[in-house]
Amino acid sequence: MEILGKIKMIGETQTFGANGFRKREVVITTEEQYPQNILVEFVQDKTELLNNYQPGQNVKIGINLRGREWVNPQGETKYFNSIQGWRIEVPQQTSAPENMPPVPPAEVFAPVDNLNEEGSDDLPF
Repeated sequence: MEILGKIKMIGETQTFGANGFRKREVVITTEEQYPQNILVEFVQDKTELLNNYQPGQNVKIGINLRGREWVNPQGETKYFNSIQGWRIEVPQQTSAPENMPPVPPAEVFAPVDNLNEEGSDDLPF
């Protein structure tokens, strides 16, 4: 899956636990009728992918949806979702198709006075 939008915020890399788990967050504002601010997490070595980007840039992010189950101390089961990024790039600009023939001038479409001597154009309709 992919998300297209403009970078609103890029967080600092955070490190958790004794094993050094790393996470970095970016917020993307989608460009649609009702823009959404989407939080995307980059983890471990993927945190470095955000180094070359800044707020205001349009980007395309490859994502995976992740879900987790957790049972709290009271025995209640809770579910959490996250959006995890694995690729980020500047989107390709869409342009007019190449090798498209030019549009002919308007006079090519002008009616031709092609009447014969009897005043008809020899068309059956």
